[in-house]
Amino acid sequence: MAFRLFLAASIAALLAACATTRMSDAESLALYRAHAGEPVRTIRYYDPVSWEEVDEAHLLLTMRPREVYLLRISGPCLDWGGASPTIAISSQAGFVSAGFDRVSVPGVPAGCRIEEIRPVDIAAVRAARERMTSR
Repeated sequence: MAFRLFLAASIAALLAACATTRMSDAESLALYRAHAGEPVRTIRYYDPVSWEEVDEAHLLLTMRPREVYLLRISGPCLDWGGASPTIAISSQAGFVSAGFDRVSVPGVPAGCRIEEIRPVDIAAVRAARERMTSR
């Protein structure tokens, strides 16, 4: 019985610790911006590895493990909450351009215009996160 109580308390403490280490949307955005380069007008576009919603107006697009972009979109215009885990990004001749191309979610009629594209030094972001969690 004492072991079960100890186990339950340990699990609760572990879950509480995990819950408190999650960064808020604002903290994540600040971290990505701190390690983002100057805005670029156009990027080469091919099948992305992944994407991540940062907040209602920003999304992190991973083209390759070391090729990551922070997109500022004309949001909030995507229904992230009820959306599928897929997005569509318009492109012209294999390039995505800020101010012209759009991000959309299947099932949502209107998409969002891409307002700004900034390359992100994802290795620096990972190192900063590691330093933050090791405190």
